[in-house]
Parts: sequence; C-alpha cells; structure tokens
Amino acid sequence: MRLQAKVAVITGSARGIGQAIARRFAREGAKVAVVDIRDKEGATTARALADAGHDAFYVHTDVSDAAQVEAMVRAVMGRWGHIDILVNVAGICPFETFLDMPETLWDQVLDINLKGYFLVSQAVAKAMVERGTKGRIIAVSSISAEFGGSMQAHYCASKAGINLLVKSMAISLGTHGITVNAVLPGTVETDLNRDSLADPEVRDYWADRAPLGGVGQPEDIAGPVLFFATEDSAWCTGSLLVVDGGTSVNLQ
Repeated sequence: MRLQAKVAVITGSARGIGQAIARRFAREGAKVAVVDIRDKEGATTARALADAGHDAFYVHTDVSDAAQVEAMVRAVMGRWGHIDILVNVAGICPFETFLDMPETLWDQVLDINLKGYFLVSQAVAKAMVERGTKGRIIAVSSISAEFGGSMQAHYCASKAGINLLVKSMAISLGTHGITVNAVLPGTVETDLNRDSLADPEVRDYWADRAPLGGVGQPEDIAGPVLFFATEDSAWCTGSLLVVDGGTSVNLQ
C-alpha cells in the first residue's frame, strides 16, 4: 500500500470527487480525516471507511472560516499527531449569468473555493513545517480556470486563482520539502452538475468534446491525485495536471 500510515486531510470529502479520493487513499493505507460541512454525508463517509477497516473520522469544517480551519487541524493533530497529505477539494459552483450575479454570490464562491484553499493550506503547512514533515499538498482545480464559462465567472476566477496559488505555494514551501500540485478535472459527474448532465443534449455535448468519450467520474480523478500524494511525484511541484479525457485539447 502506497500511503501506509500516512495521515491525509481531504476537504469536501463527504461526497463526489473528495469522497472518491478518500476511499482511494484509505485503500492505500492512509488514515483519513473527512472534512466537510455536510454532517450527515460526512459522518456516513467516515463510518463507511471505518467499517471497511480503515482509520478515519469526520470533522465538520467551513473552510472559509479561519477559526474552524484551525480547530480542524488541532483535531487531526490530536488524533494522529501529524499530517502528511492535504487534498483541497471543497468548492461550490452555483450557476449564474455574469450580468445577474449578485456581489454576495461572488463573495461566497471566492470565499469557499479560493480563500478556503488558502486558509486550509496555510494551517496545514504550518503544522507540517513545525514537525519537519515533507508533506504533500494537492489542489483539485478545473480546466475552467483556462476556458471560462458564461454561467461560471465566479467559479472560473476562483479556479484560476487556485492555479497561481499552487505555484506560489510551491515556491514558498519547496525549501521545507513540501510539494504543492494541482489536478485540473474536466467535466466530472458530481452533485454540482448532475442535474444539468441529466439533459441528454448537455451530456452529449460534453461527451462529444472528449476524445476519450463520455463524461468523467469521481474515481477518474482519484488516481492522478494519488500520484501527487506518493513518492512517485517527489520531483514534481507547482505542476498543473489536466485530467479531462482530452476535452481541453479539443477546445483549443
């Protein structure tokens, strides 16, 4: 098992991509902190991991709230004594046109998607540096950082910010032996877009634009994230890995 005895904090892991990553990491031997605001789903995910014989627990955390983030890190450190891996997944994408987008919605998306990544990464990185842990920080970004969307100005801006945050953190944390990388999914079927993908025309639109065909599933992202969490990626930092079935190549 490639993550034997490693401690992993995974935000947004109650469901979707984060949950798939939590399951994959647990199978690879990691101890997993399921971090989310969806208490019922988060507790269920952690319980399922524990029932399967893995070491896991749930921590309610609003990633946009610095006090809650600090409390989460203390809880994880109190249980396991160290953090080796952080995967930032928590994010929202309420679709809205640019002209109709209220300031409050813009702020909410940037607070969770971008500031949340900053707050959690900073808090975990400090814990890693304090203990001399040569850790791994991985961000789940999006190809939307490169291509934009008529209903996603807030989301796309947040993901573009994540990409440069990753590069900046890679520079700052490299001297401490901490790598920082990002995975950029294309269209992946999750709770964020499941309703829109239920429309056959919408689903076919995205499936036709992926040279590999079809629409991605959360499990398709877990493997590339795992790569950045292991020694296989020891010489990678500041990297942005596109995982989209070839969609972005086809859109250029």
